Amino acid sequence: MQLKRVVVTGLGALTPIGNNIEEYWNALINGVSGAAPVTYYDAAKFKTRFACELKGFKVNDYIDRKEARRMDRFTQYGIVASDEAIADANLNLDEVNKLRVGVIWGAGIGGLETFQNEVLNFAAGDGTPRFNPFFIPKMIPDIAPGLISIKNGFMGPNYTTVSACASSANAMIDALNYIRLGTCDVIVTGGSEAAVTIAGMGGFNAMHALSTRNESPETASRPFDAERDGFVLGEGAGAIILEEYEHAKARGAKIYAEVIGGGMSSDAHHMTAPHPEGIGVIAVMKNCLENAGIKPEDVDHINTHGTSTPLGDVAELKAISEVFGDHAKNININSTKSMTGHLLGAAGAIESIASILAMENGIIPPTINHSNIDKNINPDLNLTLNKPQHREIKIAMSNTFGFGGHNACVAFKKVDD
Repeated sequence: MQLKRVVVTGLGALTPIGNNIEEYWNALINGVSGAAPVTYYDAAKFKTRFACELKGFKVNDYIDRKEARRMDRFTQYGIVASDEAIADANLNLDEVNKLRVGVIWGAGIGGLETFQNEVLNFAAGDGTPRFNPFFIPKMIPDIAPGLISIKNGFMGPNYTTVSACASSANAMIDALNYIRLGTCDVIVTGGSEAAVTIAGMGGFNAMHALSTRNESPETASRPFDAERDGFVLGEGAGAIILEEYEHAKARGAKIYAEVIGGGMSSDAHHMTAPHPEGIGVIAVMKNCLENAGIKPEDVDHINTHGTSTPLGDVAELKAISEVFGDHAKNININSTKSMTGHLLGAAGAIESIASILAMENGIIPPTINHSNIDKNINPDLNLTLNKPQHREIKIAMSNTFGFGGHNACVAFKKVDD
């Protein structure tokens, strides 16, 4: 069976460093940090008192007030980002065959704030179970793609992938395969997350996963730096329109890039820690290369998972050195989490968007906040430190890994024809 080609025809982003694609890209190449003190609640007693929150986002500028109240923030974010991507793709909703348009979305946690608030309200009461009738539909992770489909009338495959921080990358790979096999013409994919909450921050603090650099939040996300002490929690959404190549050409769509492959693997090692030798990461990148039909030396750029954790960064870079050998030093490696923080289930989407835009513009966004060399990291690797670098990118890869050992890797190619 001849597999269909799959291309990217629309992008949407709602991030801690920009509320649309243009703002996001400009902040990326200028090395802007999205980290600042938490404003959503009183964090005075928390070990970590900062996060990468959205800036200047007012949901009622995008969504009717009554409708917005029926959505958790993660769904609001998904609606806004997907609206931008659909508009960017110039997708005519009156002409497209909606039976062949799907929505496959990623969310690692879903409506955490909704769950938290309902339980707190119950606990503060007299024991009478007075729950909001929208509690369950606001909370469930699959509601974001459901409402994106309802809003636009898309009747193709519709579901959420949940694989912790790999969720939106897994969603993209599923979407890629549905179109490759001819099941769909177009799929809205990506992911959203809104875990900057009392429960989210408290839970990650209890795991000792978050940076506690409270005196300097803007420098706290420092992937690959010797003094990194954990990740910075972020929020937002990334949306990508994937489309069958001939379908896109027939309607004259702009093509950002071709999605040429995706790989998945499991560490099968530990609940939260990566395998120290990166064996699962080695496997996922090899699987992606094979699925894409490319060789290690074909890759120009890798946007790493790069969370700024002591163990994770070292394991991932060891794996890159193992998979790419001598060619590893020729690859521009970066971590845009140094600017956005970690968007959990939305990370794969917004980082894939960063790779796609890097390819389109010939600029690699920097890994900011690096000042101290880690002796455990191969010094020959080009980690694109502190300043953007210009270069032609023909093939880029994006790595995303999640608690539970879930690994996903997506490969993109510049389209010349």
